[in-house]
Amino acid sequence: MINPSLAGLSESESLPGCKSVPTDTRATARMGSRNLSCFWEWGRKIVCVGRNYAEHARELENPVSTSEPLLFLKPPSAYLREGSPLRLPHYSSNVHHEVELGVVVAKGGSHIPQGDAMDHVGGYALCLDMTARDVQDECKKKGHPWTLAKAFDCSCPVSDFIPKGRVPDPQRLTLWLKVNGQLRQRGSTSQMIFPVPFLVHYISRIIRLEEGDLILTGTPAGVSAVQAHDELQAGIDDLITMKFTVEGNSPSYSQ
Repeated sequence: MINPSLAGLSESESLPGCKSVPTDTRATARMGSRNLSCFWEWGRKIVCVGRNYAEHARELENPVSTSEPLLFLKPPSAYLREGSPLRLPHYSSNVHHEVELGVVVAKGGSHIPQGDAMDHVGGYALCLDMTARDVQDECKKKGHPWTLAKAFDCSCPVSDFIPKGRVPDPQRLTLWLKVNGQLRQRGSTSQMIFPVPFLVHYISRIIRLEEGDLILTGTPAGVSAVQAHDELQAGIDDLITMKFTVEGNSPSYSQ
């Protein structure tokens, strides 16, 4: 058991689809060789942490582990940006929202010491881990991986990039999510079982972290099902908000 750039761009330029980075945060965006503020366009993987908030684990009647994190993956095709419809997978009738703090990796590495972990973080993002709960329940019963429940297209809506300098302490943030104006989730990142530095350290001992990778750090309690035409609004304190509209099931494909 494991124990717990903007290179080539002028000052006024940014890559297509990305907002320009304010001058006072360009040092963070330049930590690597690429435009970190557009990580969703070129990042290679999304590493997710399950059951990192005890109350969320309990609300789904799952065990709470304090020995090591539970990990799963999403592909880059899971990314969804604000303004695009949130389509649900055709094979699920019970898709849940999970609001999360995302950690954007600026400097890759493996076996990263916990004391150096924050040197590898370039910023953050507000994220949703959309989950096909009925499918996940079946996967758990059969002992199967959670890929069908977690890795479908549109399963990772993300906000604009939040530079590291705007977040003095990632363990002192409040996450919230509303569905059609009703508050469903509200929780503090101080409630994480495994904090951000430990997650960077732990994951890097199993999977080499690369520039542009995203780490989803888990969700607080209050998850619930969404339906077609629901409006999801989420935020982190006064740092950022985002909004998505659920369009309904994505089309099925004949064999």
